[in-house]
Amino acid sequence: MDLPLPSSSPPWPGAAKAAVSITMDNLGEAQDVLNGTWGSRPIGTHPAVRDQLPRMLDLLARHNIHATYFTESWSLAVYPDAIADWQRRGHEVAWHGYQHEVWHKLSAEEEEENFAKSFAAAKEHGIAYKGFRPPGGTVHEGRTHALLSQHGVKYLSPLGDFGIGPEGIVVLPFEWRAVDAFYYMDKFAGIRKSHGESEAVLSPADFRAFLMARIDEVVRAGGYMSILFHPFLTTDDDKMVVMEDVLGRVAADPAIWCAPCDQVAEWVAGHSRNFGRKE
Repeated sequence: MDLPLPSSSPPWPGAAKAAVSITMDNLGEAQDVLNGTWGSRPIGTHPAVRDQLPRMLDLLARHNIHATYFTESWSLAVYPDAIADWQRRGHEVAWHGYQHEVWHKLSAEEEEENFAKSFAAAKEHGIAYKGFRPPGGTVHEGRTHALLSQHGVKYLSPLGDFGIGPEGIVVLPFEWRAVDAFYYMDKFAGIRKSHGESEAVLSPADFRAFLMARIDEVVRAGGYMSILFHPFLTTDDDKMVVMEDVLGRVAADPAIWCAPCDQVAEWVAGHSRNFGRKE
C-alpha cells in the first residue's frame, strides 16, 4: 500500500506527507434483498440508515471531514433522502455494484448487465459515479477496466496496490485490516485466519489499535490509506468511538491530507509523474 517517493518533494497537496480517505460501504438492505434474507420487513427501513448513519455523519461534520460512500445503485431509489443529505454535506457517492453482487463471480454478460442497469439508475437520480469499489474486493482484470473506462469512471478501489492501472484508471486500494468487517463479522473468520489472527471475532479496540498504528506507518512512508466503516456494523458506542478517534487523529495531523476518493484520484491523475503505473 505504501508509496515510493521518486522525488524530493512530497507527492500530496501542500505540506501533506500522506493521504487518507474515510469510506463507507453498503447502503441499506440491497444485499439482503438480493440474497433473500430481508424477509417481510418494509423496504426502506434499514436501521443502519435510520439510526447509525446520522450519528456517523455528525462525527464527520464535527471533524470537518468529507468521505466517500460506496453505495449500491439499487438503493438510489430506496434512500433518495439519505443520499441527498450525504451529498449536501459535501460527501461523495460512489458505486458498489447494483445489489452488492460478488464481483469476481460475475460472467462477462452479467458484468455488462450490472454496469448498464447501475448507470441507468445513477443517471435517473442525478448521480455521476467517479469511482467503483467491487463487492468482494476483486475485479476481472482488463474486462472490468475497459467497462469502467467506457462509463467514464476515473478510479477503482479494490484490494491490491496503489497506482495508475489499465485504461489510466487510478487505483486507490483498501486492505482487509483497515475494514471494520475484518474484526466484527463471523463470516470473515477465514480472512482473519489467513492474516494470522484468531478465527473468532475481534474487538473495536483491536480495530482502533491497527488503524492508529497503520496511519503512522502511512505518514512515514508518504503513502495512501483507505479506511472502511460499514454503518450496519457500527452498532454500539464502542464502535462509534473507534470512528471518532480515527477521525480526530487524521483531522488533527497537518501531515495528512484527508479527502474523499474522487479528490485523491483527481490529484493522482494530475500528478502521475509522482506515482507508479501498474499494468
